[in-house]
Amino acid sequence: MTLSLETLRREGDEFHQAISRELYLSGSGQKKTAELQAIYARFANVLSDEALDMVRELFRDSPADSEEHRSARILLEWQADARVSRELAELDEREIAWESSAIARVDDGRGIQYQQIAIEIANASDRDERLRLEKARATLVAKELAPLRQERFQREKDIVEGLDIAGSYNDTFTALSGVNLPSLVDECKAFLRDTQAMWDDVFAEVVRRDLDIDPREATRADALALMRAPAFDPYFPSKPMEEEVRRQVTDMGADATAKGRVIFDTGEREGKSSRAFCAPVRVPQEVYLVLRPHGGQSDYRTFLHELGHALHFANTRADYPFEYRWLGDNSITESYAMLFDHMLHLPGWLARYTELGAPRIPGFMRAAGFEELQFLRRYAAKLIYEHQLYGGDHSWESLPDVYVETLSAATSFRYDSADAFVDVDPRYYAARYLRAWQLQAVIGEALVERFDEDWFRNPRAGPYILDTLFAEGQRELAHELAERVASRPLSFAPLVRATESMLVSA
Repeated sequence: MTLSLETLRREGDEFHQAISRELYLSGSGQKKTAELQAIYARFANVLSDEALDMVRELFRDSPADSEEHRSARILLEWQADARVSRELAELDEREIAWESSAIARVDDGRGIQYQQIAIEIANASDRDERLRLEKARATLVAKELAPLRQERFQREKDIVEGLDIAGSYNDTFTALSGVNLPSLVDECKAFLRDTQAMWDDVFAEVVRRDLDIDPREATRADALALMRAPAFDPYFPSKPMEEEVRRQVTDMGADATAKGRVIFDTGEREGKSSRAFCAPVRVPQEVYLVLRPHGGQSDYRTFLHELGHALHFANTRADYPFEYRWLGDNSITESYAMLFDHMLHLPGWLARYTELGAPRIPGFMRAAGFEELQFLRRYAAKLIYEHQLYGGDHSWESLPDVYVETLSAATSFRYDSADAFVDVDPRYYAARYLRAWQLQAVIGEALVERFDEDWFRNPRAGPYILDTLFAEGQRELAHELAERVASRPLSFAPLVRATESMLVSA
């Protein structure tokens, strides 16, 4: 039977619904593992060689600046990603099952669930305890998880390079994503150079003051505790968090549940992933926001981030074709998530929707500026490292040393070689995050220009965001959206300006 584009779209929608529901149920702790291979088998038609050949031909034959080419590029990227996911489904199932059951053994005999240990490390105020927990985590990861992940990336690279799209893995990513990968890597290197002096000054000050240790001894485990900023926790109580965020979205002229299409899954549940996520099970009709509370301001940031995702998917135009509702440049949805979580960088938002109070806001802003700069430098380094991981110029055996050197140099925190294949999001998701950071800064400045500094509670802002931004799904590329809403290109410049402003606020 000849496969039509309409059939591909219809069955592709059904396939994504099935996969997303399975990942939601396993990630939220309602199933011990995700049974993905059966789903891939059931939808073999849309993941067949015929489907790949059809969209590859559409991609090559359609005019470069046409809507047909845009659609074909998105569908071909999906076919490539789905081919990788199908071939690696067994590995992914093993990893999901492992994460839900693995136990890290501390040297004092305690056993701690792998899903919980990152939370324990971040919450440990005693440094000796923090380092004990980190040693147990790294030992477990090096022995059991890292080999799984290394195999995954080796196989992923081979599969992608065998798709006959653009030759190398990196060239294929650039062709399908619309992201100029070499240019973005160069931007990251320049960003690290340009912000080095600023980072050196603030890093030494904060580590000495908040951790009371020699900055040269700081590790990635210390970074987790530092970013928790527990001193501010009393002013971000858990109980009113959801109510206050809902109130703010209402003030903005929108509905936090998108008229019931967004379902909140924010309670504690055994087996629930420690990493919050948004699960769009049916776009736009059924979207889940999943959060396992850690405590304090980090919960507010995470909740807002996932709410940005959820409201984006729940307000996407229902009449758009499959590829514009489900697929496309994930820099777009990540930018909306960041637009929401960056409300914690707005003094007016903090004063109105938290219990910080005016005297403490400048100190919180400076802490947030430190965190922002650390994460930006960390992700810039991640992209530089991943460019080498996928590039093929380094042996797989040498990559752990490259990882430690690259990440430690950028962040000043000492990283562990055990994480070289674990601290990597597949298929260059770090590039999506970095472009999302740039895009949210552009959108944020445009919202201030249009609705003033308190756009987050302007009743005209919500409808604008829903109709002008969220409704378009991910049809556009991030740089196209920046030009449409703000007539300016993506760059790190507005992020540097905003970070500098926060660091001098106290």
